[in-house]
Amino acid sequence: MKPFLDRTVMLILYPLFFCYFSAISFQQSSSCNLLGQFHLNGIHQSGDVVFGGIFKVHFFSTFPDMSFTSEPQQPVCYSFDPLGFRHAQTMAFAIDEINRDPSLLPNVTLGYSLYDNCIHLGVSMRAALSLSNGYERQVNLEDECDTPPVLGIVGDSSSTRTIAISRVLGLYRVPLVSYFATCPCLSDRQKFPSFFRTIPSDSFQVRAMIQILKHFGWTWAGLLISNDDYGVHAARLLQSDLGPLAGGCLAYTEILPWGNDRNELKRIVNVMRESTARVVIVFAHESHMLNLMVEVIRQNLTGLQWIASEAWSSAVVLQKPHLMPYLGGTLGITIRRGNLTGFRNFLLKIRPDLHHNSSSGNNMVNQFWENIFQCRFKPPPAGWLEAGGILCTGQEALENLLEDEFFDLSDLRPEYNVYKAVYALAHALDDMLQCDPEKAPFSGDTCGQLQRMEPWQLLTYMEKVNFTTKMGDLVSFDENGDALPIYDIMNWLWLTDGSTEVQIVGEVKRYLKEEKVTLNEKKMFWNFKSKKPPRSVCSESCPPGTRMARKTGEPECCFDCVPCSEGKISNTTDSMECFPCPEDFWSSPQRDQCVPKNIEFLSYHEPLGICLTTASLLGAFICLVVFAIFIYHRSTPIVRANNSELSFQLLLSLKFCFPCSLLFIGQPRLWTCQLRHAAFGITFVLCVSCILVKTMVVLAVFWASKPGGEASLKWFGTLQQRGTVLLLTSVQAAICTVWLVTASPAPYKDTQYHNNKIVYECIIGSTVGFGVLLGYIGLLAVVSFLLAFLARNLPDSFNEANLITFSMLIFCSVWVAFVPAYISSPGKYADAVEVFAILTSSFGLLIALFGPKCYLILFRPERNTKKAIMGRRPG
Repeated sequence: MKPFLDRTVMLILYPLFFCYFSAISFQQSSSCNLLGQFHLNGIHQSGDVVFGGIFKVHFFSTFPDMSFTSEPQQPVCYSFDPLGFRHAQTMAFAIDEINRDPSLLPNVTLGYSLYDNCIHLGVSMRAALSLSNGYERQVNLEDECDTPPVLGIVGDSSSTRTIAISRVLGLYRVPLVSYFATCPCLSDRQKFPSFFRTIPSDSFQVRAMIQILKHFGWTWAGLLISNDDYGVHAARLLQSDLGPLAGGCLAYTEILPWGNDRNELKRIVNVMRESTARVVIVFAHESHMLNLMVEVIRQNLTGLQWIASEAWSSAVVLQKPHLMPYLGGTLGITIRRGNLTGFRNFLLKIRPDLHHNSSSGNNMVNQFWENIFQCRFKPPPAGWLEAGGILCTGQEALENLLEDEFFDLSDLRPEYNVYKAVYALAHALDDMLQCDPEKAPFSGDTCGQLQRMEPWQLLTYMEKVNFTTKMGDLVSFDENGDALPIYDIMNWLWLTDGSTEVQIVGEVKRYLKEEKVTLNEKKMFWNFKSKKPPRSVCSESCPPGTRMARKTGEPECCFDCVPCSEGKISNTTDSMECFPCPEDFWSSPQRDQCVPKNIEFLSYHEPLGICLTTASLLGAFICLVVFAIFIYHRSTPIVRANNSELSFQLLLSLKFCFPCSLLFIGQPRLWTCQLRHAAFGITFVLCVSCILVKTMVVLAVFWASKPGGEASLKWFGTLQQRGTVLLLTSVQAAICTVWLVTASPAPYKDTQYHNNKIVYECIIGSTVGFGVLLGYIGLLAVVSFLLAFLARNLPDSFNEANLITFSMLIFCSVWVAFVPAYISSPGKYADAVEVFAILTSSFGLLIALFGPKCYLILFRPERNTKKAIMGRRPG
């Protein structure tokens, strides 16, 4: 498009010059001549200051000759557009209203020159140059230039044509105020320094549409655009902003042909049918939609939600009953509506020029008259009268046509923009004429003068325009020449009687640099059986507990929902990733929140803890019972035999062995961690030391009974026995003290072994210390076992060495099995293994050493005599 615009601009600039451009002369000359003059459809009214206007009054045009080498020929425009003519009349109405307003531009009469562009770039350029250049064939270069033919221009309606015109007029700072050109590219002040517009930019319109899509959760939409700047720039903005602003993407983007290319339209409709997108955005003109709907009807494509751009959201030609099964419920972005008081009366005063036929320069009104009354002025076209046509008299009454679409003023939207554009030029001119010489903005502290006013002077004041219309709307321009953005949201209502009504259901406006959408969903009509908004997504939203995983090779809003792995959560919809829980927390089963991890330790409240606690208390109770039995029968031979004092010490140590296992049950704390192994180590050493000394005393007694062995008894007296037990126990106490001082056991939260739970345990601090503690116990136990094994066959009917041998065998077996079981047991089960070993070995000692004695005391008292004990000897 850009090379075409550049060629067009250059083609026109070189042969045509304004008096303030340059002179065309190859000799010394004091004047410049126009190479040609254009004959365009127009309406003119003289005034002290003239504003120009370029409007779409015909739909099509043909050019017999586009060359500038000869007198330019008049383009042939056909297919009259009454609404386009009404836009032009809006400018005439606004100027007439300003001329009658004593508060605005007093003593200044505005005039206008309005041209038809025939929806053709070449015609628009000719109109713009005619407005800027004037009609004088020859200009004397020695004369000073007066006020140019026009100070500002209202138009054009198309972005493409406006871009071309503004490139030329911007070179000379001629203000151009468009009422319908929405291309965002026109906001570039470097390229278009004199451009303004009273319609929001497409960048705002696109963001407004995105906000509507976001409001209804439509993340999957198709896009149809026109093949011009209007459609291309809109597509570019949608593709770049839809994802970041609404998390959506486009299922397809298709360019609608300008003509009725049935094959291409058929292909496009097939794409729409096969797509899963239920929402279709259309940035195109009503002519594109008319052609498209023919194919939509032919294929009976229903069930779509249409989103209309402002170019066709109010198009009456599309609001027909036969189109409502397809277009009913359409949501459209449309420009603000205005109420122009007195406009109807102004239109009713239109009268044709009876002195010129429809081929003259001032023929736009005549063409309107012929179109609305379906007649022809003299001389009529050949065959017109023969075909039954009638002649126009000029006396026809417009009052009889008030039901015509032309007089339907209930939805004045482009007209309101034209109205505001004219008033913006007028207010800028009024501000300039009221210039205070002390605050003059031009060089030399001068103000603009009505007789010698330049367009660039008006441009200075256009940038500062700020006024409020009679409808209460503020009009001003930002640094890019854009108006304050605001849109109405329209909904096409399909009534039960088959008629159509377009209603306003909301608005979109800029608020703090963001688009704010206000919608009244209760008023909306949805053309679906459910009477609810459709669902249009490529992939359903990922619920909390999952994350989005993009599908390879597909748009970014097409994804799979992957459940979060253990230990990670997502607590929002459509989360891009799962987040790990803090160390002391774990993911819930739904993976949507972090919950505190289960705390695991050997508790008193669980079955295992209850059983071990019961066993521990039972063992301690049995020790007390045995102790009581021994106290009660302390004078009997079986109690007194083999050192009764050591037996009582052994019972007491066993009584402490059972309760020390309770330190391993319950939540680990610093004092329990430090005390559990120390208490266990010391009580067991005390127990094994008593057994060891008892074994040694048995051996000493039998050795003393042999000749020469009496001396051995002096080493095993009562004092020596106590001392030996105390010494052996003190060694263990010293080991525990060093261990606790250097590397004390401490409570520890293990969060690694089990991901979903915290295991409270006691770390031993020093493996060496724990090993020495167990090794010392083992050493004493092995020595006791060996000594008892040696004394097993000593002569006595009740030789306690056998019992000690058996008890030490049980003791050693338990603790040998303990080591691998302890190492391989996780968490609380390691504590359970240690408690089990303590209880098993304690019960083994208690039963093996004291079980037979209690049996004899309680059930065989006849054998509880010295004779019975000493009487039997091995054979």
